[in-house]
Amino acid sequence: MSKERKRLGNLLVEAGLITAEQLQETLMTKKDGQKLGHALIERNYLSEEQLIEVLEYQLGIPQIRLYRYPIDTTLMSVVSKEFALRNELIPIKKEGNRLYVAMADPMDYFAIDDLRLATGYQIETMIAAREEIAQAIHKYYTLEDSIFDLDVTEEELESVIRQEDDDAPAIKLVNQILLLGLKQHASDIHVDPQDKHLLIRYRVDGVLKTERAFPKNIQNVLVARIKIMANLNITETRLPQDGRINVTLEGMPVDLRISTLPTVFGERIVIRILDLGSKRTMLSQLGFNKINYQKFIKLIEQPSGMILITGPTGAGKSSTLYAALTHLNTDHVNIITIEDPVEYQMEGINQVQVNSQIGLTFATGLRSILRQDPNIIMVGEIRDLETAEIAIRASLTGHLVLTTLHTNSAIATVPRLLDMGIEPYLVVSSITGIVAQRLVRQLCQECKEIVTLTEMELELFEKRGMDADSIYKAKGCPHCGGTGYKGRLAIHEVLVIDDEMRQMLMNKQPVSMIREYALRSGMIFLIDDGLFKVKQGLTTIEEIMRVVVNE
Repeated sequence: MSKERKRLGNLLVEAGLITAEQLQETLMTKKDGQKLGHALIERNYLSEEQLIEVLEYQLGIPQIRLYRYPIDTTLMSVVSKEFALRNELIPIKKEGNRLYVAMADPMDYFAIDDLRLATGYQIETMIAAREEIAQAIHKYYTLEDSIFDLDVTEEELESVIRQEDDDAPAIKLVNQILLLGLKQHASDIHVDPQDKHLLIRYRVDGVLKTERAFPKNIQNVLVARIKIMANLNITETRLPQDGRINVTLEGMPVDLRISTLPTVFGERIVIRILDLGSKRTMLSQLGFNKINYQKFIKLIEQPSGMILITGPTGAGKSSTLYAALTHLNTDHVNIITIEDPVEYQMEGINQVQVNSQIGLTFATGLRSILRQDPNIIMVGEIRDLETAEIAIRASLTGHLVLTTLHTNSAIATVPRLLDMGIEPYLVVSSITGIVAQRLVRQLCQECKEIVTLTEMELELFEKRGMDADSIYKAKGCPHCGGTGYKGRLAIHEVLVIDDEMRQMLMNKQPVSMIREYALRSGMIFLIDDGLFKVKQGLTTIEEIMRVVVNE
């Protein structure tokens, strides 16, 4: 039974979402070729969610979430990419002589008729968000175009991967994988060889997800092309290699760090994405609560001493260091950094890149920096005893030293330095403050929903001396790709080393006693800062417990 062909504008007026005047004004002023629904959303007369709800209820057109749906990729050859883009639709499955199509505007009867005539199938429509359709077209069409051209023999491999034309299949495929990562704000891209296929995985907001599974026969071409771009040895497949690529993608300068690792199924590649065009983070944007923010500002504005930022890899330590340097960067101070690698170039700051191949290590670079009359020194990471000792002595001779270390908490940092073999009196007298931080996923503000606390959650808040009746949970919508989270924020604990704590550390008091003293002194621990942010509706308890050990 064919659906009655109603007009979208009349439906929306009947539903009371827009007025007849708003409809007429939009019809008169919308751009040529622009769909009515998009024009109304652009003018803020209704939201995309309201439009979808009306079409779903009034016409009985089912809604579909494309990020959850297993789309049949063989249908990409049935409907052309140009037609899909022009009409904001994508085929999703075929049953007999019926072709099911997700559309942003399922009342575009001209597109439906054209599709029926072009394919010979009966067209069944579903409604999906415009953004989801655009992402699906980019994901399923663009990458698919290049794959078919990459099925080459060993003899053809060398000539294919060394092609420099932008339309060369290998270049197109690599660029499209990188672009998709940028669009999703991924921090890392994993090229992961398996027994029978090649996985492309993206780390988005700290969580790894599989994006595509490619046929195994394109593995050698793809890996070799990335290695050529990074100036790595493509004939060496038995040893790990590291390299860098500087590229411009859609007008954005991007720095890529490449790491290869030989596995039983072939070379695995991880690409770390550093967006050189991104703005430097300001201290006020790091998510410090008011108390920790004031403590941290007071620490970094001291003329000397050592401040350590601690946490695991990917905890945002570098961003905090750069934000601190941005705050301190004036004409009156000489700031020098030694990093591996220099992630973001900062105007007015002298940055040194470690190069261990020629003997420029953290330790040797730091010795030379001390002869350059610095006021503030930033050491990218303390990795060994020699670097730690030089940095500590620099902080004791009138320099402010900022650096990072891998530890689980602020209080665990001092025992970690002692374990490295540094004299206790040097550690205790040099460190002025330690900041531990983690990154947690931020709730999507478009779809988060309020819920009452469970008994276990209530007990957790009470145990930390807090009260809460309700919190927010992740739901999932087109804006966040169905995850319920969009973006990340940091949780912190700031430990200020005062004279009494120095005395306790020198007397080798147990960590439990130092924790008790820090608590009495008003220190906010990681879990407490996390629960504060849960109460504010910024994240969830699940995210806090994922990154923090409840001590």
